[in-house]
Amino acid sequence: MVRGDRFLGNVGSAARLATLKPETIEKLGGVLPPGWSGTNPVDILGDATGKRYAEVLPMLLADPNSDAVLVLNCPSAFTDATAAADGVLGVMETRPRAPVLTCWLGESAAAPARRKFSARAVATYDTPAEAVRAFGHLVAYQRNQVLLMETPPARTFEEPDRDAARAVVDSVLAAGRSALTEAEAKAVLSAYDIPVVDTRIATTPGEAGLLAAEIGFPVVVKVLSHAVTHKSDVGGVHLDLRSAEAVVAACDAILASMAEKLPGARVEGFTVQAMIHRPNAQELIAGIANDPTFGPVVLFGQGGTAVEVIGDRAVALPPLNGVLAREMIERTRVAKLLAGYRDTPPADMTAIANTLIKVGELLADLPQIAELDINPLLADENGVIALDARMVVHETRIEGTKRFAIRPFPTKYTKRLELTETESVILRPIRPEDEPGLVDVVRRSDPKDVRMRFLGSVKDFPHVMAARLSQIDYDREMAFVAEEANGDLCGVVRVISDPENEKAEYAIMVRSDMKGKGLGYRLMNEILDYARSRGTKKVYGDVMRENGPMLHMAEDLGFRRIAGSEDPSVARVVIDLSE
Repeated sequence: MVRGDRFLGNVGSAARLATLKPETIEKLGGVLPPGWSGTNPVDILGDATGKRYAEVLPMLLADPNSDAVLVLNCPSAFTDATAAADGVLGVMETRPRAPVLTCWLGESAAAPARRKFSARAVATYDTPAEAVRAFGHLVAYQRNQVLLMETPPARTFEEPDRDAARAVVDSVLAAGRSALTEAEAKAVLSAYDIPVVDTRIATTPGEAGLLAAEIGFPVVVKVLSHAVTHKSDVGGVHLDLRSAEAVVAACDAILASMAEKLPGARVEGFTVQAMIHRPNAQELIAGIANDPTFGPVVLFGQGGTAVEVIGDRAVALPPLNGVLAREMIERTRVAKLLAGYRDTPPADMTAIANTLIKVGELLADLPQIAELDINPLLADENGVIALDARMVVHETRIEGTKRFAIRPFPTKYTKRLELTETESVILRPIRPEDEPGLVDVVRRSDPKDVRMRFLGSVKDFPHVMAARLSQIDYDREMAFVAEEANGDLCGVVRVISDPENEKAEYAIMVRSDMKGKGLGYRLMNEILDYARSRGTKKVYGDVMRENGPMLHMAEDLGFRRIAGSEDPSVARVVIDLSE
């Protein structure tokens, strides 16, 4: 008997053996011989008959700690494998959807039982390992379905300075280079609000000593050269320097090491930065890589100079949100250290997750970025800070999000709508974290308006429904929300198109206290413009016949009524956008 950790709220591992309830053990003891195992796995002994299987299985299925039961049968001269299978199938007749997996070991003796299981659509496997892997797939599927419906936390950081980052990348490409210097890479990260250590550039050892005195000791000195990818490999990093003389000596040592290990390589100078002392911090790596099948991916794991040896990494498809970023972190071994141990407090997981989200946004905004390694990224209870970064860029005309396997949040549709001389709202595509805002719109609206929107009474707005309306596939549907200055949502409009993009259904709702300000018209015009830009030919909607304002607005916008709704209380309206 096994239990999926997803159901326990822990997505870090696949499955574990269930702990039987005392009452279950007591019931099992009443039907099993004295020599049974007394725990899980439940050994019902080698002389078990079909009747014993039929008695034990319902008890295990009823245990609240159980998510699934794997029934094993080993060949024995004292029992009938087919009769044992009949005992299991008898239980399945009354519980056809029970989570039961079977494994009857052997060849010819087990074949009739396996055929019976297959004929009754009961999962059966040749080996226990295959059955356990199958359960792992079920757990992973359930985990992914739950993750899809989880509401991500609201963004806690500002929009990036995209123009500043783009200017750095454009200047590098204009100079005919592909590798950014450490300072340039950190400038790009800083534009996306990823904390970086202050880095100064010196062209001579003497200048490096002066800069170090300005920064304050101790400092770190690194080589600045386009010919160097990993600075530590060529002796290009010196730590914990506590005087200007030590800085000058370190720079001289770097020049000597470069002459020996990379003769002929040009050294542009040195970077000088404060020596960061964070004793509780973990060294992490965050970055960007390219998968030949799925395109750009975000990577995360344990960092440091031994990153390739440790090999503790997880990858995820951008774009990321808070839920996906945290799930990505939990898939690594270093996550256990980040959770805290002994006298080491837990790291700021929100700061780490936000960094991964920002890396995903970098991918979307700057398609020129081919590679990015932030290593080490220090993380502790006070947040994160990037000590070093390596970035490679290439010329491309492909829009950043065109490379993505998943279409990201389309920022280009964000704009301000002026409603009156003193009142305006922000129009933007919906985000998954808008679920509470949607619930609030329904809660603050008149029950009659809610009934008009959902074509029937809605007493509550369950999480599953709200999640489905806020977590959308931007490639097949679009929803625009109107957001007030205080962050509250006051309206939402959406279209959902068919796979061929021939026609799309619309729906709209404006919070009751915002009616009469022209918001409904503005939202409808915006969503129709979007549908036209996507090449959608027709947009239709179902409107209750008693909803006069909506029918009048539809007529004003060019919709016409047609037959199509099976409900006589509902009218269908359609507009031909190709005209």
